[in-house]
Amino acid sequence: MSNELLQRARAIKLAIFDVDGVLTDGRLYFLPDGSEFKTFNTLDGHGIKMLIASGVQTAIISGRKTPVVERRAQNLGIQHLFQGREDKLVVLDGLLAELGLSYEQVAYLGDDLPDLPVIRRVGLGMAVASADGFVRQHAHGVTQARGGEGAAREFCELILRAQGNLDAAQAAYL
Repeated sequence: MSNELLQRARAIKLAIFDVDGVLTDGRLYFLPDGSEFKTFNTLDGHGIKMLIASGVQTAIISGRKTPVVERRAQNLGIQHLFQGREDKLVVLDGLLAELGLSYEQVAYLGDDLPDLPVIRRVGLGMAVASADGFVRQHAHGVTQARGGEGAAREFCELILRAQGNLDAAQAAYL
């Protein structure tokens, strides 16, 4: 983990996640009745819960809209949810105005081209290991884990470590 990433992560007050390819492995599952389901990683979920407990706000900005994402966000306590939004930078600008935050105080984890404008604008813009190559090239950092396989946990722990909160979060389970 580079000193630059740790320095960027120290200022983070809001962590934002894409869904497909980040909180999931990117595959879409459709049932015969037209409904869809997604699989989420419990390690990622607990990382998000630890991040929230440390005082960092969380959000999801997703291009797709599905009830399962709303349910997952509620289960994890994610404070801000935006679905069906391809204009992620517009959503980010509105959220920053609402929360009184600057770009430097935001971390974003994405995987594909619609995430790139946000990744390039925020203080800590990261891509998952399985992200599009062009996106990985323009991110501040790339997780070792693939989307849906612990990448969000890695991202959360980076922020927790940089802010001096990871040891306390883990020690709560001793």
